[in-house]
Amino acid sequence: MPELSSEDFEQVLAQVKQFVRTKVVPREREIADNDAMPDDIRQACKDMGLFGYAIPQEWGGLGCNLAQDVELAMELGYTTLALRSMFGTNNGIAGQVLVNFGTDEQKAQWLEKIASGDVVASFALTEPGAGSNPAGLRTRAVQQDNGDWVIDGEKCFITNAPTADLFVTFARTRPADENGPGIAVFLVPADTEGVSVAQHDAKMGQQGAWTANVAYSGVRVPASAVVGGDVDTGYRAAMISLARGRVHIAALAVGSAQRALDESLRHVAVTTQGGTPIGDFQLVQGHIADMQTGVMAGRALVRDAAAKWVSEEDRRIAPSVAKLYCTEMVGHVADKAVQVHGGSGYMREMPVERIYRDVRLLRLYEGTSEIQRLIIGGGLVKQAKKEAKG
Repeated sequence: MPELSSEDFEQVLAQVKQFVRTKVVPREREIADNDAMPDDIRQACKDMGLFGYAIPQEWGGLGCNLAQDVELAMELGYTTLALRSMFGTNNGIAGQVLVNFGTDEQKAQWLEKIASGDVVASFALTEPGAGSNPAGLRTRAVQQDNGDWVIDGEKCFITNAPTADLFVTFARTRPADENGPGIAVFLVPADTEGVSVAQHDAKMGQQGAWTANVAYSGVRVPASAVVGGDVDTGYRAAMISLARGRVHIAALAVGSAQRALDESLRHVAVTTQGGTPIGDFQLVQGHIADMQTGVMAGRALVRDAAAKWVSEEDRRIAPSVAKLYCTEMVGHVADKAVQVHGGSGYMREMPVERIYRDVRLLRLYEGTSEIQRLIIGGGLVKQAKKEAKG
C-alpha cells in the first residue's frame, strides 16, 4: 500500500505548521467565543487534504502512516484542539475501522468521501453505562428474517455527531460467549430513520469541538452495513482503532504542552517584578525546566510508540504508555504555565487559560488514564507469567 514519501511529507508538515500558526492561532478566541469552527478554516482543511491525511492514497487520502501522523498531531496540538477534532474522527477511530476492517464495497462507498471531507464519520461507541470498556455495551442490534438489522440504544459524548454524515456504530448482537464478546460494527448513515442527534454538549473546554448524544430507535440497516460482513469483528475493530488513536492523542498532548511552554517563555522574558524580568527568578526557571523536560520526554515517547506501531513490534502496551504519560504530562505543564503567568494566567483572554481547560479532556477520552494503567500493568504481568512458565 503506497504511503506518503518522506520528501512529500516534509512539505505537508511545513504547510500544516504554517497554517496552524498563521491562520488558526490568531483566531482561537473567535473559535472559543462562538463555540464553532469558521467555515473558511474548515474549507482550508479540506483543500489541504487534512480530512484524509491518514486514509490510504488508493482511496483519495494522503496515506500517512502513524509515524507521520504523530508529527502532524504535534503541530495540530499547538492550537485549539477543536481544529484537530473537526477531522480527527475521519482519519482516526472512525476512518481506521473502515480502512482496516471494511469490505471492498464498504471502502468504495465511503472512504473517498471521508478522505475528501464530503462525509464526516463519527465513532459511536461510548454509552452512558459503557465508556472506556466496550465490553459493557448495551446498544442492541437484532437481525430480522429478511437479513436486515434493527438497532436500539443510546450513545453519548460522540465527537462530531451534530455534523456527522455516517455513524460507525457499535452494538451488541448477542451476549458474550466463547466465540467472542458479541459486538458488531454497523455503518449507519446519519439520515437513517430512527437516528436522532441531541444538541451539542456544553463542555469545560475544547469549544468548537462538538460532541452530542445519539439515539437509535428502531434503526433499520441492511446486512451489508455490518463492517467486514462479520458480526464478531466489532470488538477487535474498536480495540485496534482505539490503540492507534492513543498514540495520536499523546502527540496532541505534546503539541499543547509545547504551546504552553512557548507562551510561558514569552511571558517570563518580558514581565517584570520590581524591575526584574520574572524569568530571572530561579523558582520560575525551575517551572520552565520541568515543562521543557516533560515536552522533550513526551515527544521522544510518542515517536518511539509510533515507530513500534508501524513496525508492529508493539500495538498494545506502547500506545497506552504514550497516552498515559503524555496526557498526564500536559496537565502538569498547563498547570505550571498558569502558575508562571500569575494572576493573568487565570484570565480568559490568555492562551494558557484555554489550554489548561482544553487538555483536561485528554486524560479521559479514548481510554482514561486508569484504563491505560490496567492495560500496561495487566499486559506486563501477563507477559511475565508466560515467560515464567517457559
